[in-house]
Amino acid sequence: MSAAPDRAPTRAALLAEGARRLEGAGIEGAARDARLLLRWAAGLDGAALAARLDQAPAPDEAARFREAVAARAARRPLSHITGRRVFWGREFLVTGDVLDPRPETETLIAAALEGGAFARALDLGLGSGCILFTLLAERPGARGVGVEREAAALAVARRNAALVGVEGRARLVQGDWFAPLGDERFDLIVSNPPYIPADEMDALAPEVRLHEPAAALSPGGDGLDAYRALAAGLAAHLAPGGRALFEFGAGQEEAVRAIFAAQGFGAARLHRDMDGRARVIELRAPADGARGQDRT
Repeated sequence: MSAAPDRAPTRAALLAEGARRLEGAGIEGAARDARLLLRWAAGLDGAALAARLDQAPAPDEAARFREAVAARAARRPLSHITGRRVFWGREFLVTGDVLDPRPETETLIAAALEGGAFARALDLGLGSGCILFTLLAERPGARGVGVEREAAALAVARRNAALVGVEGRARLVQGDWFAPLGDERFDLIVSNPPYIPADEMDALAPEVRLHEPAAALSPGGDGLDAYRALAAGLAAHLAPGGRALFEFGAGQEEAVRAIFAAQGFGAARLHRDMDGRARVIELRAPADGARGQDRT
């Protein structure tokens, strides 16, 4: 009697195999990442995958999953493998030319949406476009401008504008900070600028240090040069009564607040992220030109 042919492993077995490999490589959240990679390899959403875990995957699906797990074990970011990242409930295309959208940046989105209406928004250092395009998607009557220095990042942003469906309301321009804007004014200005001090770059996780654009992570030096540039041009481009919201790094709140106060923006409010850390500074241009007191 001949031996029965080997049966292909089920998706559940494949998932367990991937999770073990990622855990062995020291990947935090190994089981979560393995499941996300299997969803991607299978082309299934979470519910559909759960219903089909006892099925054997097609050979090309299994091969695609194992290749993805190997890349993740080598510390390639999950979003660079799948090409996408969910931010504020929407998918954005991600490549090595832009920062990977992070959950803590949603603090800025929440503050912008809760703080009142806006008709014209400006995003400085556009990157993937996740901030500006999310704001425009949430406020269908608003229009926006995104400024980005790097052509490769701008190309990713253009694709994301179309993906999110806001390309008709977003003008994207290449340039450095306020330089391409002439005398334009906006009632909302936002930015997640580079802020990591140069001496902290080597301590970043390999997924960040080796795969994300260094210029989008750090301006060099003390990490504060971007805020100096933003503060210098803010008064000329923030409309009366307008708001500005800028993300910053851990422990930088007082230094960032002092930079804007030196340019006349003494009224500042800090917004905290999901871990309770100060993450975003909010500045306002009063209609009468007066400057208020700090608020936290």
